[in-house]
Amino acid sequence: MKDNIIAGLDMGSTAIRLVAGQKMEKETGEQLQILGAVTVQAEGINRGAVNSIEDATSAISACLEKAERLIGVPINNVWVGLNGPNLKCEKSHGVVAVGRSDNEITEDDVNRVIEAAQALSVPPNYEILHVIPIKFSVDNQEDIKDPIGMTGVRLEVETLIIQGFSSQIKNLTKAVYRTGLEINDLVLSPLAAAEVVIGAKQKELGAALINIGAATTSLAVFEEGELMHAAVIPIGSEHITSDVAIGLRCLINLAERIKLEYGSSSGEKYTKKDEVDVSDLVREENMGEERMVISKKYVAEIIEARVEEIFDKIDNELKKIDRSGMLPAGVYLIGGGAKLLDIVETAKKKLRLPACLGANKNVPLAIDKVNDINYLTALGLVAWGNQLAGRKKGGKINWQLGGAAGKIVGKVKDWFSSLIP
Repeated sequence: MKDNIIAGLDMGSTAIRLVAGQKMEKETGEQLQILGAVTVQAEGINRGAVNSIEDATSAISACLEKAERLIGVPINNVWVGLNGPNLKCEKSHGVVAVGRSDNEITEDDVNRVIEAAQALSVPPNYEILHVIPIKFSVDNQEDIKDPIGMTGVRLEVETLIIQGFSSQIKNLTKAVYRTGLEINDLVLSPLAAAEVVIGAKQKELGAALINIGAATTSLAVFEEGELMHAAVIPIGSEHITSDVAIGLRCLINLAERIKLEYGSSSGEKYTKKDEVDVSDLVREENMGEERMVISKKYVAEIIEARVEEIFDKIDNELKKIDRSGMLPAGVYLIGGGAKLLDIVETAKKKLRLPACLGANKNVPLAIDKVNDINYLTALGLVAWGNQLAGRKKGGKINWQLGGAAGKIVGKVKDWFSSLIP
């Protein structure tokens, strides 16, 4: 049974989440079944990057122990989500001559042309994470999805190359290896989450996934079924809480409670007369017995300013690829920050696009807990691993799943093994 376990590890700035699934033989064929999901408080991680390997390792170990107790079997391998803000996206072109004498394109030709597209100058402190083919061309025929079996002399590919900061990747993998886990691969977090949130039709039409985490907001844009652009913005829901704490001159814990229970990202819906007594929250947080009354409009205006800034930065990323206000299938909001009241309406207004809260659409679940908006990235990593396992068993090849991070993971693993006597 333990050989069939697929686990996804989502390492956020405030929480580390792990979802475990298993391939089950059903009458309709193999099906992914989710066994359990756990979360622990994150330590040693800030803005998607590890800032203390010791603390990060103990937090991952605690999460692993909790998961193994829950599902009753050991977890040996994980798919790890990567969410660092120093992400780079670059388009690259590759061209090769078809190898066979009868000019039929084989899998080997496709691998060679994708390899040719990787021959670009990567800055010395960056590593290639994903090489995602956007479209192929055979001779003069363009916009081909899968060229295998076609006939031609010249094969071209246009790829999107996602690069990550080397030191951040190495620190992250080192923290995971210290717990005794093996890493299957590193996957860009919004790319994995989109596996379960956005359907194939929406990806074809044009859609975006926005993950509003505690310290970062990540974006993945899809069109014609492929990833077009990805970015990580170093602003998240923690910044909203900090703004509320400064505006109300209260402690951060109280600001978080006020934000979640009485906050809204739309200041227009309240008047100056809308006030609320938060003395109960003050007492619950052990901050004294004094009476505290706040203006809902004032709190909403504080939150609205920061939420609008996040969506402005998202819109700037969409402008880079000429898709500002031009994604028919709209945007899907996930992550803890997306639980804020009226945030969907603010997204519609600022991005000029349809918007909704993301939900799992592609994996059948028996556990309600995993449907929570916070678990979608970890669930997406499990779905990603499941698809890759299907590909290795001879299923239809999905080129988009080709992670290039395995090389870095391998280097860190070899280095780490050499330290163990």
